[in-house]
Amino acid sequence: MTEKKEHIYFASDMHLGMHPEDSSKEREKLVVQWLHSIEHNAKELWLLGDVFDYWFEYKKVVPRGFIRFIGKLADLADKGTEIHIFPGNHDVWFFDYFPDEIGAKIHHDPVIIKFGNKTFYLSHGDGLTKKDRIYLLIKSMFRNKFLQWCYARIHPNGSSAFAQWWSRKSRYSKDMVHPFKGEENEEQILFSISFLEKNPGIDLFIFGHRHVPYDINIGNEKRVVCLGDWISNFTYGIFDGTEFRLEKFSHNA
Repeated sequence: MTEKKEHIYFASDMHLGMHPEDSSKEREKLVVQWLHSIEHNAKELWLLGDVFDYWFEYKKVVPRGFIRFIGKLADLADKGTEIHIFPGNHDVWFFDYFPDEIGAKIHHDPVIIKFGNKTFYLSHGDGLTKKDRIYLLIKSMFRNKFLQWCYARIHPNGSSAFAQWWSRKSRYSKDMVHPFKGEENEEQILFSISFLEKNPGIDLFIFGHRHVPYDINIGNEKRVVCLGDWISNFTYGIFDGTEFRLEKFSHNA
């Protein structure tokens, strides 16, 4: 008898394709192993950004590689798991490939949604405040339809090489390499506390982006969760219909 699919899973920041290539391929196999382990009860899978270290869909071309991962997503979809994907700050350019091929839903903006007895706020977790104006300007440029059209005129070999160079150059100045700063300094926690003042119905804020897994109670049973990453933490979230847990995937599971 087939187990009823009732669990909802959350993961982010796999950065598939990140230099060095060999490490990325091993990480991809590990992610596929995890997806295989949850397929029996995964009602929904939410990928909260930076699944790929770089992703751009031309009209007739998608980036080379990731065949095991994409194939496993297709397999999950065929077996009844609903797939949701948030573009992150590295894989901004999701268009119609995943919706057309596997029926995935792409979310370019935060989602507020109720699962069971809990209301969730879901987002990649970058650019939550207006303090970093340069970052927000760059983000708006990446999402501009005309600039996307211009970028698509570049040959994929050139655009991919540039993106990989930019990723290696910029990574070490980003928050992803910094340890937990404390509840009073983490942007995602501060944003969630502020957001609750006008939207008290949110029970859980779920983010990616920071690469640091944490599950923080901010009062009145409200929680802020960062899903961590699949570079060094191998963490993910699971909601069983009643409770949410942050868990670590065992390499030998």
